[in-house]
Amino acid sequence: MSHLFTPLPLRDVTLRNRVVVAPMWQYAGVGGMPTDWHLMHLGRFADGGAALVFQEATSVERRGCGTLGDVGIWDDSFVEPLSRLARIMRDNGAVPGIQIGHSGRKARMKTPMAGRGPLERTPGIPDWDDWEPIAPSPVPLKEGFEPPREMTTQDIDDVVSAFGAAAHRAARAGYQALEIHAGHGYLLHQFLSPLTNRRKDRYGGTLENRTRIVLEVAEAVRESWPDHLPLFIRLSCVDNAGWELSDTISLVRELASLGVDVFDCSAGGLVGSPVRTGANLTYGYQVEYARAVRQATGVRTMAVGLLVHAQHAEQVVANGDSDLIAIAREALHNPNWPLDAALKLKVEDPYSLTAPTSGFWLRQRAAKIPGFVPSTQAP
Repeated sequence: MSHLFTPLPLRDVTLRNRVVVAPMWQYAGVGGMPTDWHLMHLGRFADGGAALVFQEATSVERRGCGTLGDVGIWDDSFVEPLSRLARIMRDNGAVPGIQIGHSGRKARMKTPMAGRGPLERTPGIPDWDDWEPIAPSPVPLKEGFEPPREMTTQDIDDVVSAFGAAAHRAARAGYQALEIHAGHGYLLHQFLSPLTNRRKDRYGGTLENRTRIVLEVAEAVRESWPDHLPLFIRLSCVDNAGWELSDTISLVRELASLGVDVFDCSAGGLVGSPVRTGANLTYGYQVEYARAVRQATGVRTMAVGLLVHAQHAEQVVANGDSDLIAIAREALHNPNWPLDAALKLKVEDPYSLTAPTSGFWLRQRAAKIPGFVPSTQAP
């Protein structure tokens, strides 16, 4: 029996195994709308055998976009285009998931491929003024960036409402799992860290105040998101900027009481590296956070961070370090990673993980050629 390929029920949704494809920005949207690239990108992961495939962080407000290529969900016009993405994932055997977020002070940036610097105003961006970087405090992202505008309490209320409305639209579009992005230096994380949150009101200062907006967002999303569908949240469990693991554990307990089902345990992103100070970037370098949160609170967690080998992923789940493992760039390298892992772990009928069109031919080839070894398992 493989622990990695054991089903996991989450509310009324059952994941067929413990492999998740994490959300990955594609910078390929046009006017906030998804394109055929997104259809191909997400569909191949679903056909590859993952139980749950998350769409990239999708902006809940226009001003929450990080780059020109971000995808949005800030009004009803997005529901139908996004439904195509949910449908292709579901039709190919995966639970369709969506991550929703807000860039905050990381708005109006160049893509990573263009250097991640501040974007310059051009006539080609007619809604430039609507695309305003906002943050809990006017702390610039780094040298060369303009300080974001400090959010008013009305801005905060608007953002909380935008998250709730986005969750409602996601359900209408057919997604069956939703994740709130509260890590990696984006807006909600900016409130959590004392480095970027220097407010003197009820949203700044103490841990209780700095976590307030995240709890309000979780509550608004859970009220708008169907009760029978699971809710995830991504947290940077440590950030080398004042947010510690003990803070994460305290927040997780409160979020669990509000109906968050799974905690996606990442790190960093506010400043510098996601690697804990003094640690090496190695396989599974963030598993320790999923393990610590799970052990301290009893919640379900998802481990991320260079989980690239089948036996290692199997061990993480078997040891009880996390309930799910998420792959990202390794899925770009090998979209059929779950199928490949199932073959290596000798799971019964591994080709059932793929869509019937693929599985039929792969199963037939394996049956007809004694001792056949696929390319991913031979030199």
